[in-house]
Parts: sequence; C-alpha cells; structure tokens
Amino acid sequence: MSVAKKLRCRECGREYQLEPSNVCEFCFGPLEVVYDYAALAGHVTRERIEAGPPTMWRYADLLPVDAENAVDIGTGFTPLLRAPNLGRELGLSRLYLKNDCVNPTWSFKDRVVSVACSVARDFEFDTLACASTGNLANSVAAHAARAGMQARVFIPADLEQGKIIGSAVYAPTLVAVDGSYDDVNRLCSELGDKYPWAFVNINIRPFYAEGSKTLGHEVCEQLGWRAPDHCIVPMASGSLLTKIYKGIKELAWLGLIDWNATRMSGVQALGCSPIAEAYERDSWNIRPQKPKTIAKSLAIGNPADGYYALKTMRSTNGSAIAINDEEIIEGIQLLAETEGIFAETAGGVVISGLRRLVREGRVEPDEVVVAFITGAGLKTQEAVAPALKPALTVEANIESFERALEEREGVLPLTKAV
Repeated sequence: MSVAKKLRCRECGREYQLEPSNVCEFCFGPLEVVYDYAALAGHVTRERIEAGPPTMWRYADLLPVDAENAVDIGTGFTPLLRAPNLGRELGLSRLYLKNDCVNPTWSFKDRVVSVACSVARDFEFDTLACASTGNLANSVAAHAARAGMQARVFIPADLEQGKIIGSAVYAPTLVAVDGSYDDVNRLCSELGDKYPWAFVNINIRPFYAEGSKTLGHEVCEQLGWRAPDHCIVPMASGSLLTKIYKGIKELAWLGLIDWNATRMSGVQALGCSPIAEAYERDSWNIRPQKPKTIAKSLAIGNPADGYYALKTMRSTNGSAIAINDEEIIEGIQLLAETEGIFAETAGGVVISGLRRLVREGRVEPDEVVVAFITGAGLKTQEAVAPALKPALTVEANIESFERALEEREGVLPLTKAV
C-alpha cells in the first residue's frame, strides 16, 4: 500500500491533502509528494523489490498510488547496458547506458504517465490530457486507451511526423497548436481551470513527476545495489534530473544501498538551454528562451523545474552543458555506430554532452557513469536522415555490386580462398 502522506510546497513548506493540485496557494511554489519513510523502513527490502514484477511497479511502495490500481502497460526495468565500445571512444572505463528507448511507447514518459494515469483514475477523472513536445502525448494517448479514459493531447504543430503518428494511432483528440511548447502549456493551464480533466503535467504534476524516480531505483538495483558515481541526464523542464537523484537518495534513506555522493550533470540543446545558460553564468536566475533546435523533445524555453535542477547539479558537484544541432546528430550516430542503439535527438544531446564533459575534465575516466537514453530514434528520423550515407543502388548481379562498392569504398574486400 502506498505511504504517500501529503503534498508539500517546495518553497514555503506548507502542506496539503493528496489532491489534484500542483501550486501552493500561499507562495505559488510547486508541490511535491511526501512519504512516510519511517513506515517503509524494514518493510521495503531488496528481496521484496526483486520479487516484484519486471516493470517499474516493482517499486510501488515508493510511488503515490496503490499497486493494485496501477495502469501498467509494461513500463520500466529497462536494460542497463555496459558500453565498452563507446567507453573506449570517450575514454571511460565504466560507462553504462540506461536504455529507456524500449518502453511501450518508446520513451521514458511511460514512467510518469503510468503513475499519473493511475492517480487520475483514483481521483475519478474520465479524461487524461497533457501539453507535450511529442513523447508525452504518445504515452498519454496509450495509457488512456488502456485505462478506458478519453485522451486530449496538445502538441506544437511543427512536431516530427513520427511523434504525431505515435499519438494519433491511439485515437485521442489530438490538438496541434500554432506555437511553441510554452504556448501549448499556457493554453492547457487555462483549459485545466475550465474543464474537469486530468492534465498529467499540470494539475496532476506532483504525482506524475514521481514516476521518473524509478529510473534512479532501477539503475541502483541493476548495478548490484549501489549508486553510480555520475549520472548524465537530458534536461527539458529539469524535473527528470531532480527525480532520478531523489530515487537514488530514497534507496539510501531506506538502507537498501550505501550512500555514494552521486554527481548529477545535465545536458541541453544549445537552441533551448535556459538551465545550462544559467549554470554557466553562475546564476539562479533562469532566463526564458525561444526554442530553436532539432531536439524538439527538450524544447521547453521556460523550464518549470529549472531552479531545482540547478540546485541538484550544484549541490552534487555536477555540471551543465549545451550542445549544438550538429553535435546532436554526431551523438546519435556515435551511439548507434558503437553500441547499436538508435536514439532520438535527446539521446544525441546526452552522448555529445558526455563527450564534451569528458574532454573538459568534468567526468573522471574511472567513474561509474550512467548516461540516460530517454527516447527511440524512429521518432525523430528527420533530424539524422540528411547526415546518413545513401544505400548502394545496384543491379542484381555481382559485377554491378562490386563496381558500386569500389566506387564507394575505393577498394574491394578480399575474396574467399579457392
């Protein structure tokens, strides 16, 4: 049974009942779920977790909804892969990749939506909604279908086709808004005040955000019940980075892992990098930006959790960095060519960001480093397609093949010995 107790303002500390709300009535600070960790101590054990399902819901005791009420489409407990080839390329001896590309709708958003949809159903909403840069819309539409709820998903009109189709296939009410994500989010905030809908990243946001913690839980379990030395995380709103760190801390608080001062570093696309820009200015003042980047899933110009991401990175001796569009494409290709993982643009941001952090001495060669790959590449084919070599076009005979291959590679491979 969930031991979520209340909501608490992250600024003034005022407490509220568990209800669909995300903003403090007194100081307008964001609300966060608070748990009775004392009640969990001794109850949550490694053995209890390991006996759970092979999904994120093996950590149900640490989530704000009872497990039996979960809307679960098989999300989580995704592979943590040792990355020796990429590690050699970057000069890292203990590099791991957390591959969340393989979730049911091909991104980490299934984690947050699984929790949000479960909570929304508990609160007796019949409509699930969101403002999205694409991945969240896919997940909301899929989970609403599973839960028998209506879905209304709002996206910027210029999204990648793969993400538009990835939502439309579940038959939601799909609304393409002429504007940026921040415009979409403002519209949804107004609609949330007017209609009795569960907007997962607005009025259900405190519960929704808790789903990201399971990435931290899983990584520690998959490392043999130890925390990594350094996490490299893509940043849009900044929430993912803060919640992964919360997940790691929870396991330490409960005595399931030894405390290991994990460093948290965040990477953004240069064309939308308000958090990284504030970090480089050594400022707490995040200046909103108008997004202009191929990494549309990270294109949030006014990040809701930016301050808290800065606080986490600075308090853990982490870093923030921004990567341009050319580097993003290079990162996608480097990950695919070395480790066989085709990631979306956010993955390219992470890999090129990690490469730069290593070159600048901000990641140590012998650290246990986990890079979080949060979405699959088939969603953003447009970004990388122009940089790829075209297929050899040949006739159905050896001579045509060898002629084309020699033109491409300059030499023919050795033939079998006769």
